[in-house]
Amino acid sequence: MKENINTALLVLITLMVGYSTFFKDESKIVYNNARGVQGQPAMAQQPPPPPAQNNFANQQQQPFTGAEATINNAQGQDFSNNTNTNPPTAVAFAETSHDFGTIQQDSKNTKVFKFTNTGDKPLLIESARGSCGCTVPNYPKQPIPPGQEGEIEVVYSPGKQKGQQTKSVTIIANTEPRTTVLQIKANVEEV
Repeated sequence: MKENINTALLVLITLMVGYSTFFKDESKIVYNNARGVQGQPAMAQQPPPPPAQNNFANQQQQPFTGAEATINNAQGQDFSNNTNTNPPTAVAFAETSHDFGTIQQDSKNTKVFKFTNTGDKPLLIESARGSCGCTVPNYPKQPIPPGQEGEIEVVYSPGKQKGQQTKSVTIIANTEPRTTVLQIKANVEEV
């Protein structure tokens, strides 16, 4: 019987320490609904009312408020490429693919893809990403006015790759659709 009382007291002390550590802090969790109206501030959750003394059931129902945190309501969506906040325009590339033919390992191969803003709003390229580290794009960071031309330079360095290779560069801009994919190909010979 004495052993059961000691165990119960130990459990009670552990729960009290855990409660004071995790639930008693006055910090708030900040909820940020990523699908909400742009420009509205995030809403803060009000701290819960204090639980009744020595009422274990109420203590378990308290939300965690022991640290400052931001919770996004992303629901598995990638918002980095989802919203076009700039007025849409159109772009036309002279070509969207290039075959380097046969190249050597450890070589540096450059292709410049030329494009024209065919829309009536400035073209804003937000990002250009290669499908791997061996394919590096360089794109204009400033807006391209309507009717003006621009270039995206793609450098392909195959390293120790060998055989037929196909790589891509994904461009995200204020166009419809938001993404444009450029492709490069090469047959890499071993040296």
